[in-house]
Amino acid sequence: MKCKNKYRPPIKKKDVIKFWGSNASDAHIGKLKHSVDFECEEGSPLYAALGGTVVWLKNDSKIRGLGKKYHDDGNRIVIKHKNNEYTAYEHLRYKGAIVKVGQKVKKGQLIGYSGNTGDSDGPHLHFEVFTDPDDEESEGVTLKIRFDKFKTERELVKYFKS
Repeated sequence: MKCKNKYRPPIKKKDVIKFWGSNASDAHIGKLKHSVDFECEEGSPLYAALGGTVVWLKNDSKIRGLGKKYHDDGNRIVIKHKNNEYTAYEHLRYKGAIVKVGQKVKKGQLIGYSGNTGDSDGPHLHFEVFTDPDDEESEGVTLKIRFDKFKTERELVKYFKS
């Protein structure tokens, strides 16, 4: 299912080493099917992909490793948007979020810094748009992302390659 809202990329092109589309990761299956990854240096600035309200935050982890046992160790920001859609920004560095739960953010506003926490093998930003959230509003079922200025994910891949 495709999202209703259109989102800006959550990281600037100059900070992206490589863009991994939704089919590029073995971890992007099931509920995470439509997630994307932006490989970047640790500490790269991250921006709200759309205006909304911060509803969930984890900011205190220094733990990383590969495998399901590290799933809950990733620092993460979740923002709720119109149309009952949420964006999640995962693997932030320790204390990398600069927003708080309940804070309203604007599209393009700096919200934190990338890292390498949780189920991760290198610095990157895991980004997803989801609906049908759990009780904590921290996770849900990912939607196919519609990005501003890009009609397809393939166009986005080309943009970050150029």
